[in-house]
Amino acid sequence: MNVYDFEVKDIFGKTVSLREYAGKVLLIINSATHCGFTAQYNDLEALYAAYRDAGFEILDFPCNQFGGQAPGTEAEISTFCRTRFGIAFPQFAKVDVNGPNACPLFTWLKEQKGFAGFDRSHPLAMPMHQTLLQADPDYEKKPDIKWNFTKFLIDRSGNVVARFEPIDSLAAIEDAINELL
Repeated sequence: MNVYDFEVKDIFGKTVSLREYAGKVLLIINSATHCGFTAQYNDLEALYAAYRDAGFEILDFPCNQFGGQAPGTEAEISTFCRTRFGIAFPQFAKVDVNGPNACPLFTWLKEQKGFAGFDRSHPLAMPMHQTLLQADPDYEKKPDIKWNFTKFLIDRSGNVVARFEPIDSLAAIEDAINELL
């Protein structure tokens, strides 16, 4: 099984086979429009602009599971992202990434690359750790997505090769993308 075995709904409700992205390097993200990490859209769009002609795609899935930070309809989210950040990469329907209603794609992604911890040198690592620890003392042992802007890097064969947490360096993500391109 690989990422191409999944179908998802795009931001307009149309079913899309991820087989359409076969042979490309993919960065699949769960995003939110009202999150402290939302400014990452600027860097993500810059990555997309720099590498899309080399066979790179970002697939953006809004998720409202973390603090209700992706309110609004898909149309509102799309408009916000296009007008505020100039997003040109594909966006998909709002999904759950954890729990009983999790999108099958994200369930599979988590099975391939579970949570491996936060970069403890980042200034937000300890506050995130404390917040998550209060909600679930065993959070570190679970593969669940911990917050908005978790990213999964997929190689040209459809395999998950890396998982990046919201506080991971965009430079490290870019280096990993370059290796695959």
